[in-house]
Amino acid sequence: MNILLATQNRGKQKEYAMLLEPLGIQVLTLEDMPGGIPSVMEDGATFEENALRKAEAYHRHYNLPTLADDSGLVVDALEGRPGVYSARYAGEQASDEANIAKLLADMEKVPPGRRTARFVCVIAYVDGQGSSLIAKGTCEGEIAFEPAGTNGFGYDSVFYLPRYHKTMAELAPEEKNRISHRSHALEAFVKQWSSRHPNV
Repeated sequence: MNILLATQNRGKQKEYAMLLEPLGIQVLTLEDMPGGIPSVMEDGATFEENALRKAEAYHRHYNLPTLADDSGLVVDALEGRPGVYSARYAGEQASDEANIAKLLADMEKVPPGRRTARFVCVIAYVDGQGSSLIAKGTCEGEIAFEPAGTNGFGYDSVFYLPRYHKTMAELAPEEKNRISHRSHALEAFVKQWSSRHPNV
């Protein structure tokens, strides 16, 4: 079964493929689709709004079962920022490096013990056969004082996991997939999805 993952992010596609392909689900991305890719405004106030908006829009356009997520970093000392603005925290089209630099600058005076944060992922699935599915996952950690590690993407290099004594970017992909916010959201999604597709 093919499911369209509403992203052009190959790092994200790899994570989803590792978790979904063992179930017989082939993950396609927007780059696999013919023609131009329509733009979808991600201006919702919550991760749930943005994920569902993307899933519904790309399902209508491509007429394929579509899975979309919205994820981001929620930092307690910054009153929840960057939140839904995680990908553009340093401005529209900002690079991972620019976003990390702004985050570390904003956290410069926050001492150890007050740097708690979490990654949040909300998955929305639309297939045109019934009501949409929404699943959520989180991963708790802290904001490091400087980047470490080369795996992953986004804020992984400054997201420190105390029980592993590593940042997310220092984990092997297999380790990350066991504990990440995305894997937890996917686990919740798969439970819901499987109950509706018992013969797939």
